[in-house]
Amino acid sequence: MKHLGTQEIETERLLLRKFIMSDARSMYENWASDKEVTKYLTWPSHKDLEISTAIIKEWVDSYKECDFYQWAIILKEESDFPIGSIGVTHIDERVSVAQVGYCIGRKWWHKGITTEALSAIIEFLFDSVDIQRIEARHDPENTNSGAVMKKAGMMYEGTLRKSGWNNQGICDACYYSILKSEFLE
Repeated sequence: MKHLGTQEIETERLLLRKFIMSDARSMYENWASDKEVTKYLTWPSHKDLEISTAIIKEWVDSYKECDFYQWAIILKEESDFPIGSIGVTHIDERVSVAQVGYCIGRKWWHKGITTEALSAIIEFLFDSVDIQRIEARHDPENTNSGAVMKKAGMMYEGTLRKSGWNNQGICDACYYSILKSEFLE
């Protein structure tokens, strides 16, 4: 693996970039404070702007680490404010595996934005970082998240019963993955 840290990535409609401190209000207003957005996530909705500010400060401080990957999702046509986030939530160096997660504001659901962002991250992690396997999981009640994974080329591997936890409590976890060898086909 060749860790490069969070690099700017541009797609047809999106700019994926590092968060900056001035993004805190957009994070809070666009997705982090919305209980519907965070319903199936492992972190609670933010009760105030200070929580979003603290999270972004932690991310900004972590950008100095070459194995830290967290992007702000910017819809280029809407200007320079983030509408969501996507990043690597866990890396296992021994087997060259990265687990990814994402979150986007409700106003931008069902527009292919998250799939476009995930596809770009998959390409970056395979081509530039030399990850060999990328995986993601979702609560089976959150079928839209699974649809994003499928559309980005990930394969359903199975559901682990009562193996996860989110804001709904203990839950099943549907796992998806894609291998570098499959991506190159």
